[in-house]
Amino acid sequence: MKATPVPINWHPGLPIFASEPFLKAVGDDYGWLGGVDESGDLRCILPYTIVKKAIFRMVRFRVETIQVGKDFSIDEEKAFLNSAVEYFRKQDTDMIIPATTNSIFRIYPDGADAAPYGSYVIDLTKPEDDIWRKIDRIMRQNIKTGIKNGVTIKDGSDDLEAAHKLIVETFQRSKLPFMGYKEFLKFIQGLGKNSKILIADLNGIPQSYAVFGFSDYCAYAIYAGNVDIQKQGANKLLYWEAIKLFKSLGVQLYDFVGARINPEKGSKQDSINALKRRFGAELKQGYIWKQSIKPLKYKLYGIAARWRSGGDIVDAERHKLKEFNAAMAGGAKRDLD
Repeated sequence: MKATPVPINWHPGLPIFASEPFLKAVGDDYGWLGGVDESGDLRCILPYTIVKKAIFRMVRFRVETIQVGKDFSIDEEKAFLNSAVEYFRKQDTDMIIPATTNSIFRIYPDGADAAPYGSYVIDLTKPEDDIWRKIDRIMRQNIKTGIKNGVTIKDGSDDLEAAHKLIVETFQRSKLPFMGYKEFLKFIQGLGKNSKILIADLNGIPQSYAVFGFSDYCAYAIYAGNVDIQKQGANKLLYWEAIKLFKSLGVQLYDFVGARINPEKGSKQDSINALKRRFGAELKQGYIWKQSIKPLKYKLYGIAARWRSGGDIVDAERHKLKEFNAAMAGGAKRDLD
């Protein structure tokens, strides 16, 4: 399996993050790598960006490996990723940094630093009544309370500055950085008509903003911002209305984007996962990873990440890898039995 550049041929049946306008907006360089087998058949594609910051040239994937055709095995994907690392080594890049958190890989290349990661996903091809019934009873009550309290859901696609401000404030409460407004604007412009911002509004006062990127393939709940003390049910109602909206547009999946595997009970991450589960979403499990290409610069990147935010997501979760791999192997063996 060889990784080689292929033409970008995006269509709405693929994730929006694979589209050329989006890749161009978020990377200094970008493209698609294709996985070609010994018969010359294209087996997979992997969109990528190269981000230049200070002395670093960093590869970042915006979506996981996309299968082409049927029966693309995990062994084939691993061979492809190994070849992709060698391709980027020849492109004089310094490292592959963790992909965006919507990207859940089935496997990782040899020598990578990896961690288990996942995301909660809803199948929008099911009838709306079935999706509603699968939502936890208390969550349904919260949604109804939001309606009773007078919360309305509006299109906020023209309120970019207000949305950015509230998202920044929300991140700051968790002591996390968020991109500046110019970068945020470029991100939204890269999504183009495939972006949507919704507001949970109460008497003209925004309670919550949520930013979505979507195509026929999937709607991704990318970023959200909430006022510190919001009206009960506001953001739950927003998510429910988003689910209905994207279903009405013919989107197949709704992805809450990003979930830590087995977070500590009672932690904030545990609470976030619980909210997503209570919407009836199913956990999709896999890996997030990073790879050293030039060891010295990779080490410097790690130091900078720890100084900026305490480390990246792989650093935070990699201690779970051994146990996760054992559990995955056990599950595979049970399936075979």
